[in-house]
Amino acid sequence: MKLLLLLFVFVITFSCEKTKDIFFVKGSVQSMSFGKNEIIIAHDTIRGLMPPMIMPFSVLDTNDILGIDVGDSVHFQLVWDDKKPYATNFKIVGEGIVVENDEFFVDEYSEKLFNQKLDDVILLDLDSNVTTLSESDGKIRFISFIFSRCPMPNMCPAIMMKNNALASNFSEIEFIVVSFDYKYDTPSRLFQVYGSVTEQVQNLKVWSSVGHIDDVYKLIRQSGGNFWGVEKEKIGHTISSVLIGKEREVLGIFKGEDWTVAEVSNVIKLYLKK
Repeated sequence: MKLLLLLFVFVITFSCEKTKDIFFVKGSVQSMSFGKNEIIIAHDTIRGLMPPMIMPFSVLDTNDILGIDVGDSVHFQLVWDDKKPYATNFKIVGEGIVVENDEFFVDEYSEKLFNQKLDDVILLDLDSNVTTLSESDGKIRFISFIFSRCPMPNMCPAIMMKNNALASNFSEIEFIVVSFDYKYDTPSRLFQVYGSVTEQVQNLKVWSSVGHIDDVYKLIRQSGGNFWGVEKEKIGHTISSVLIGKEREVLGIFKGEDWTVAEVSNVIKLYLKK
């Protein structure tokens, strides 16, 4: 009986123990905050975790980053702890690159860098009501861009389905999908195409840009993308999605449309565990 009890305790203890995955990361140091035990790094692809971006990494002890300077190229380990992921075992390997805006060329349509704030914009929801980005301030938000006339049948539906999957997993995050086709994608048109998807989860929104050309152009450019040719019926675009914080500050930009649910989920989890 005593042996069975010991075996039971061992199985429970072993099964409840949280495993810690370790990822090897390399990047360039952008800034450090010793008060927050944090180092901000422009990192390369973290294989099996997330694409390249600039983001903060927590450290358990600021002694781990003593001797490191802004601009250093570093290799380190990211310990994916279920409670709070952290970076450790830093090694300086050379001189890196500090990402800076050239202020001479910066205007209201320039892409925002990490921690820079997106401007407020005015668009329309599916009920044709005016809505603004600032209305959801106080929440973390993930913004993607589509258009219903997309000639690639798998692109925009895939973006919608990925947002649907993310919204189902993160009820505390707001997911906003914006059409940049300000000529064709009226709220009623978008409701016909995507209404059934948005009805599945309350934190997934689809917005129209009809009548708000400057707003949608500013939003997509500041989010790292672009579009053109709507008036000539020959739409071109470079798509990106952006994760923003509670005050509309950029937390991460995902270039292209090939980002995965897992990649975005990992970045969101990193911020939710901070």
